[in-house]
Amino acid sequence: MKNHEIDYKIYGEELQCVEIILDPNETVVAEPGSLMYMDDGIKMETIFGDGSQQSFLGKLFSAGKRLLTGENLFITAYTNLSSQRKQVTFAAPYTGKIIPINLMQYNEKIICQKDSFLCAAKGVSIGIEFQKKLGAGLFGGEGFIMQKLEGDGMAFMHSGGYIIHKSLQAGELIKVDTGCIVAFTSSVDYDIQFVGGIKNTLFGGEGVFFAVLRGPGEVWLQSLPISRLAGRILSFATTTSRREEGSILGGLGDLLDGD
Repeated sequence: MKNHEIDYKIYGEELQCVEIILDPNETVVAEPGSLMYMDDGIKMETIFGDGSQQSFLGKLFSAGKRLLTGENLFITAYTNLSSQRKQVTFAAPYTGKIIPINLMQYNEKIICQKDSFLCAAKGVSIGIEFQKKLGAGLFGGEGFIMQKLEGDGMAFMHSGGYIIHKSLQAGELIKVDTGCIVAFTSSVDYDIQFVGGIKNTLFGGEGVFFAVLRGPGEVWLQSLPISRLAGRILSFATTTSRREEGSILGGLGDLLDGD
């Protein structure tokens, strides 16, 4: 294997964290701000790029790719400098599930949404995947650029709500809300399709386009995209009515409550 070989254990149900067990001199890389805790003997180092490149030009190119996907230019590496096994734990940023992916089992490449990466064994390349189809790029929800994880080690993604893992046979097709896609293997064909019908488009509440995924390959879907959750929270935060809370007093009820 070219990548570091790490062990792990996932804790929790709805608000999960992943414990990475590092042998001496093993390293895991993670998104800045994802650390929960780590054992004494582990060195934390902020590095340029994703840690898979050694030359300065390679690091610069890697950092540029991360910038295009909306991620930080830097990534944090955690290395076990002791002579014993040590643990470092990372937490997902919002409620949902952590998905462990052994890249070796999927032809060493996974395509995922831009903000789904959590952590990975050192050596995993975190790059970009351009959508080759104009329609998918313009209307697919994720735009022209998605994230690409390459290597032969373990990588961990996070998602919102519950995870559905589907294995598509050759020619098998599913239509998905564009925000519900977490990841898919490189053999899956990704395109978009117009919902169709004036009433469906204007009043269906499902947007104008579906994402169309055609097998063969593996697909991971999330039940609660963070954009959907944020939109619902924002709508409650900006409303002035208390009727959804069962109050018939409205603004008077707010005044009596001291709001």
